[in-house]
Amino acid sequence: MATESLSALKAEAMTQASVAPIDYAVIMPVIVCFLFGAALLMMRKKVAWHPIVAIPGLVCLLAADLALLWRVATGGPVTMMMGGWKPPFGIAFTADMMGAIFVTVAGFVALCAGIYATASVPGSERRYGFFPFLFLMMGGVSGAFVTGDIFNLYVWFEVLLIGSFGLLILGSQHEQLDGATKYCFLNLVGTTLFLIATGYLYGIFGTLNMADIAEKAKAMEDTTPIFTLAVLYFVSFSMKAAAFPLQSWLPASYHTPRFVTSALFAGLLTKVGVYAAIRVLLMLFPPERAEMAPLFAWVAALTMVFGAFGALAQSDLRRFLNYAVIVGIGNIMVVLALPAAVPGEGGLAMSVGLSGAILYAVHSIVVMTALYLAAGVAAHLAGTSSLHEMGGLWRNNPLFAAVMLVLLFAVSGLPPFSGFWPKVALVRATIAGDLPWLAASILVSGFLLTIASARVFALGFWRPLPAASAADTRAEKNAIVAERFTAAGPEKALSAIPLLALCSFVVIAGVWPQWLLDLTDAAANGIIDPAPYITSVFGGVR
Repeated sequence: MATESLSALKAEAMTQASVAPIDYAVIMPVIVCFLFGAALLMMRKKVAWHPIVAIPGLVCLLAADLALLWRVATGGPVTMMMGGWKPPFGIAFTADMMGAIFVTVAGFVALCAGIYATASVPGSERRYGFFPFLFLMMGGVSGAFVTGDIFNLYVWFEVLLIGSFGLLILGSQHEQLDGATKYCFLNLVGTTLFLIATGYLYGIFGTLNMADIAEKAKAMEDTTPIFTLAVLYFVSFSMKAAAFPLQSWLPASYHTPRFVTSALFAGLLTKVGVYAAIRVLLMLFPPERAEMAPLFAWVAALTMVFGAFGALAQSDLRRFLNYAVIVGIGNIMVVLALPAAVPGEGGLAMSVGLSGAILYAVHSIVVMTALYLAAGVAAHLAGTSSLHEMGGLWRNNPLFAAVMLVLLFAVSGLPPFSGFWPKVALVRATIAGDLPWLAASILVSGFLLTIASARVFALGFWRPLPAASAADTRAEKNAIVAERFTAAGPEKALSAIPLLALCSFVVIAGVWPQWLLDLTDAAANGIIDPAPYITSVFGGVR
């Protein structure tokens, strides 16, 4: 009798249905990262093999990401429950269009950064685990984008932070350790707050499954606990995303590691924070998010303006890019300030704004990764990243300077590049949502960033090499730069591949944006109306 009762309970709690092979795509990005990361760790004494193994691994990661994107685009959201448990008992991996877009773009920039790293990361840092740490970080990033369980979102944050800590301190220089201390402290505070909020959430709802929370939150009459939850999560995610006034750790740390590491951090880590904010606040707690919209509007505006003025004040190329990242975070967070998605004008504002925010995040991931990689090439050619000492790069390498100019135009939001269309969507959404002052903040911050970008290009690329920075004479300095440029033949060719790939995306997404807009529109609809997401988890049966 006891055996029959146990079997009945098992049948009720666990599914016996087989899983379609294509549905395994939802967990393949994480599996690929951990498999290749473990293989590289076992080959720690054969450092010369690391790039040979890592680059095919990153190609496999991108292929798995594209397979997941195709599966979601053609079949809707997909869910896999670990261990065969029925929802909401087990750990869910759920990918909708927004998660699939983010994980695919992350795989693309990781491949580009991996190729660049083979030319720029020395053997000593490979020996201490650059590529294993890279795959560990990408496993955490990929897991965060496809998890359907809010506690496991916290777990994936921890995983990516462990990988990023390792990448940040490779080299063990004093500046790196100082930047790592600031980075680690504030991120650990944010992670602790995230864990506290998640414990409070479980006490309220008795579940950690996002689809289950989204349904139960609608039925709750007392919204005070949910409002508290929304505040806690917003503060936590703001720390991760470097939003005002919790942004100080980013400009204090992102300029300290190698350029390729900074590129990965700037492209991906802050975007995981804004992704989590959009997922939790807009999909799980939309009424509470709407009540706090005025606060979010001020946070977004101050983040944009602070970043723009910070970029104007910099005399170092890397520090300029640190503040450009913050401007992008402010633009993405504008979506949290828009009116609720109800029929009428407010619904138009949210649908357009959310699509624009997702499109801006995709643009920012690509363009910030490309800018940091290009800054690494510029610093290698000039021997410095100080704008006071740089110069003459346009004459020495016009093609590279043209790529840099395109990327600076794109990060400023100028046409015809990828940053223009999301800004148009965000301005349109804020005006439709009766927030003209927020639209003005977007335009003013973009104008200031354009001035800062023009200053960077004028000082670092367009003007002749400053006489004060010559080694002995201008001719000798030019000879030194030319010698470095010539000696970097293989490295130059290898670093050109990811730069051209990233720059091509920036141009194509700007000139021909409709294919990307179709994807981000579908992603926005999936957040505003999470019914397909919930159905993929529960199969239409509660």
